[in-house]
Amino acid sequence: MKIEYAIIIKNKTRLESLIERFNTKAQAKFYIESSGGNFQEYVDEHEKFHQSFIEVQTKLSKVIKNKVIEREFVPSYIFSENNLIVVVGQDGLVANVAKYSKHIPIVAINPDPERYDGVLLPFTVKNFLNGVNSVINESFSSKKMKFAEAVLNDGQKLLAVNDLFIGISSHSSARYKILLNGKEETHSSSGIIVSTKTGSTGWLSSIFNMAFGILGESNLKYPKLNEDDLYFAVREPFKSIKTQTGICNGRLKKGSKLIIESLMPNNGFIFSDVIEQDFLQFNSGATAEIRLSDDEAVLVLN
Repeated sequence: MKIEYAIIIKNKTRLESLIERFNTKAQAKFYIESSGGNFQEYVDEHEKFHQSFIEVQTKLSKVIKNKVIEREFVPSYIFSENNLIVVVGQDGLVANVAKYSKHIPIVAINPDPERYDGVLLPFTVKNFLNGVNSVINESFSSKKMKFAEAVLNDGQKLLAVNDLFIGISSHSSARYKILLNGKEETHSSSGIIVSTKTGSTGWLSSIFNMAFGILGESNLKYPKLNEDDLYFAVREPFKSIKTQTGICNGRLKKGSKLIIESLMPNNGFIFSDVIEQDFLQFNSGATAEIRLSDDEAVLVLN
């Protein structure tokens, strides 16, 4: 399929979000500095991003027609097979875009390597045209990013590149029944994290860091996941007369599933990739099946 158009996807910088909130840059500066913060850090980050973004747009325009889409419009944007997706931003933006990419190749660019780790950002502003040209010439190498998915009993579905969170949108305990391999328990906890291999170095790792810290162990190893594995962990499970703690973590192989039934009359929800706007309501009467999705995203490699 011939690539005819590149879609550049970006997010607002922290400075832009602050100005949106306080109406002017001066008011944003006053708020941050009166709270003891370093406003210049926001400015430097913003200027570096836009310098990189303009360079990307300038270079890309010499190779292929393109247009810019803000992150907030991605869920409603209809991508075409003739598109190439170019993401300029942090790892979280790549994860969020991937869910809507429909197998379209993604060239992901780290605009500021001194600030961002770039686990999902193989390219820099200097070399990203290598990826673009390889896609246009149909000669690119890629990584297939597997998704976790939550499917509700009413048919609604939510995908996650990194992780799903099943819980409650407050500091109350999440209440639910959990079923794994024929064993069922009732839980009261701070919710469940379900991670893909891609996301296993993120939120999931912090749960193990906490556990290792409590145990005083520094030589314990994180679970090693294959591409077709998911791993779930229950956060702060509470044991009582009515609630159990036997099913607290585990590996979900391809074809296996975790069943969760909500016991929360309200405020129950499932969200993905730490984007709370991408969520499903998960209240009493709802049951979720958590499993590896057949869908996947295509991340172009350097």
